Amino acid sequence: RSRGWAYAALEPLSIIAYKQPVTRIEIEEVRGVKVEGVLQTLLDRELIEEKGRKEAPGKPILYGTTTEFLRSFKLQSLQDLPELPAMSTGV
Repeated sequence: RSRGWAYAALEPLSIIAYKQPVTRIEIEEVRGVKVEGVLQTLLDRELIEEKGRKEAPGKPILYGTTTEFLRSFKLQSLQDLPELPAMSTGV
């Protein structure tokens, strides 16, 4: 199999890493597309895990990264993630 899954998973994985804990709906709001399949792949590869439930209608699952995520990206902790560039507001 090609690395296509990795490229498709990189954006949702980044969203989870920086915004965790985060729900599927919150990820989809950032991306603008459905992410169920990608989330399942990330769960299967143990890069993310369920971190609990959000106190909101339906109690959606909260996702966060795992120690396997840190190991895979050679990070000691989430503080080692690069800073996100400031977003221009166009003003």
